[in-house]
Amino acid sequence: MDKTSRMKLLIPLDGSPLAERVLTAAAQLARKTHAAVNLLHVLEKDPPDKVHGQMHLTTANQAEEYLRATAESRIFKGIDVKFHVHLVGVRDVSQSISDHIEELKQDMVIMCTHGSSGLHDLFVGSIAQQVVSLSKTPVMLVNPSLEKSKAEPNFQSFLVPLDGNPDHEHGLEYALNLAELCQAKIHLMIAVPRLGTMSGELTTITRYLPGTTARMMDMVVPDARAYLRKLGSKFEDLGQTISTTISRSDPSKAIFKIARTSKSDLIILATHGKRGAKPFWEGSVTPRVIRSSELPILLVPVRE
Repeated sequence: MDKTSRMKLLIPLDGSPLAERVLTAAAQLARKTHAAVNLLHVLEKDPPDKVHGQMHLTTANQAEEYLRATAESRIFKGIDVKFHVHLVGVRDVSQSISDHIEELKQDMVIMCTHGSSGLHDLFVGSIAQQVVSLSKTPVMLVNPSLEKSKAEPNFQSFLVPLDGNPDHEHGLEYALNLAELCQAKIHLMIAVPRLGTMSGELTTITRYLPGTTARMMDMVVPDARAYLRKLGSKFEDLGQTISTTISRSDPSKAIFKIARTSKSDLIILATHGKRGAKPFWEGSVTPRVIRSSELPILLVPVRE
């Protein structure tokens, strides 16, 4: 994210009311950061008549009329909004979106957490997940229930879960830049699970070595506390307000609990953006957080 120029937000839309549920959060972020917005529709080759049970945009004229009306709607009043229709039908929508991110030099993509298999599979295999895996640009995922909840984000407080992996600090670096634009606070957290709260591959280890595993987790806590203290001091020296928490519970549950207690309205996660059903973190933390969170999730890709 280039601090010397205005932030640019890309919003892919397919014409469905479900996809439109990102618009409130996107407009709020655009106002907070004085960002420009670019609405995008990619025409598909042999498109279906309906998507998510709603009429689908199948022609260039339909798409341009729809995007123009959306750009001129009250929700974007006072915001610089442009729109673009990719006129040549494509088979791979996610690849086309990724290409447009680079071509239009966008700083963030904002998408709804819905996939081809519906709301029961909000992330794995969805277009949003594929865009994350293809692009170097952060992707904000907005739960379609957000518009109906009281959790409308004001982008005043960001929760950044960490696990001690230096790669995941890339998400913190992006969070700091975004917090500066939004005048937001940052809360750092690490979840160190207890014996009965482990998930994923760790459950196999605990089954055979419960005592050893419990002692190992207890030994991690002082290191985690020192790690957070070091990061907090580093960024407080730069003038950023940082608070920290260590939780002794299941990571995904800890994230939701700390998001509530810290009054966070955005969760920022670094990810390697692997394709398919392979979990992003040990124990599939990221997909579980995305599936259950009412808050927007900002995924910051980690690349070699």
